[in-house]
Amino acid sequence: MAVDGRPGRYLVLGGYGNVGRRVVEELRLARQVVLVAGRDPARSDVVLDLRDPDIGSYRRTLAEVDVVVNASGSERLELAEQAGESGRPFVDISATTSYVTALTELPAQAPVLVDVGLAPGLTNLLTAAVHAEAPHQPIDILVYLGAGDQHGAAAIEWTFRLFGAHFADGTDPVRNYTRPRAFYIPGVGRRQLVRLDFSDQHTLTRDLDIPVRTYFALDSTPATALLRMLTWIPGASRAPRGVHLPGSDQWTVAARAADGTIRWAHGRNQSWAGAVVAARAARAARGLPAGTYPLHRVLALDDLPVDHGFVLGGS
Repeated sequence: MAVDGRPGRYLVLGGYGNVGRRVVEELRLARQVVLVAGRDPARSDVVLDLRDPDIGSYRRTLAEVDVVVNASGSERLELAEQAGESGRPFVDISATTSYVTALTELPAQAPVLVDVGLAPGLTNLLTAAVHAEAPHQPIDILVYLGAGDQHGAAAIEWTFRLFGAHFADGTDPVRNYTRPRAFYIPGVGRRQLVRLDFSDQHTLTRDLDIPVRTYFALDSTPATALLRMLTWIPGASRAPRGVHLPGSDQWTVAARAADGTIRWAHGRNQSWAGAVVAARAARAARGLPAGTYPLHRVLALDDLPVDHGFVLGGS
């Protein structure tokens, strides 16, 4: 997408990470100009340490770009605030509910896109499509991920951080990795999924004014059982990282209304799918007025590239 006849210039924070490097590839395939930002000078166009309290180098770099994509895993609000003060759209791929909520509460100085990626992200688009067909029905979001896929450090940290933590479902506190419920997963079969605090369910419940609940499982039943056990063990969030679980790299996400209306997507390598969605969102961000936008207010399923590498389906 070009504005004023020129390609966009994008700063990708964490641009050599598991998702970030694929966002960079997708944008460059679309003939956009991309600056990779990170701590490693050998892999970065712009050397930035987002752990440093002084982010002056980040502020100076904003003058050289049109859009910032945060694929770093850093949840510093200052990054979005500085982008807003410079009039630069900010696209964030975090799934953390509290952080996404804080982004939505920032002053509207530039576009801020939230719920971007696979889940949340593609799940928002599926849910919006189901809601259009069944507008008054509660909707369940199903996130079924490959335990053997290559997960980035930020995604693993997020998964561990949720052990033992609760989130609100209306006035009901829900412990992560509990309340199992059986669903039919398209192309997979009947599986048990558990509740998990993805930000999409909260965004969509507010925005669509219907109950939306997210359920999660890995394609390895023992791996999912392990998560369900760890959530009851004090201190499990500090357990060692780096354990590779058995399973595939295939994923399925779906949105299912109470009347059975369903839309789903299936593919391999969840980081690649999330990057496809994030890159498309970043390109759309250039034409938006100031404000905060969940992904389903910016894109629809039909806006995704036809060669995106995953399959869409539904009733």
